[in-house]
Amino acid sequence: MNEALKDWPDSTRVWIYLSDRPVPADSQDLLREQLANFAHNWVSHNRQLRAYADLLHERFVVLMVDESQAGASGCSIDKSVAFLKYLEETYRLRLFDRMLFAYRQGDEIRVASRDEFARLYADGQIDDNTLVFDNLVNNKADFDRAWLKPLKDSWHARMV
Repeated sequence: MNEALKDWPDSTRVWIYLSDRPVPADSQDLLREQLANFAHNWVSHNRQLRAYADLLHERFVVLMVDESQAGASGCSIDKSVAFLKYLEETYRLRLFDRMLFAYRQGDEIRVASRDEFARLYADGQIDDNTLVFDNLVNNKADFDRAWLKPLKDSWHARMV
């Protein structure tokens, strides 16, 4: 993540969108450029938002807004959703499927549907110590400290 974010407040608002598949390597630079441009131009009620957007681990689109400067409103959030839908169509991704779970297996990040995730757990292919990505974190403090955590400490545990 961008080193400049280390000074952003812990209360910075965060949205995480998991892609159903990795963004192809030959598309990642352009996607990152589009995300940066969106963040740079993102406004709420004609006020510039202090925003950040990036692609992490080839799969996660992360948006952040420091609301101590200006808050994201319903209209500005709608603009982000429209932009993400544009990215979905452009790159043939699925970013709004909240029933996809991401987890680490060795050095790899894998994605499974809710049913497949439960089956992997039942079969012993993942366990309580498997690291899962909690894409429901909604502020920078939680993002920094608890985005990646053991399954047993996550809401994912209720799904297996």
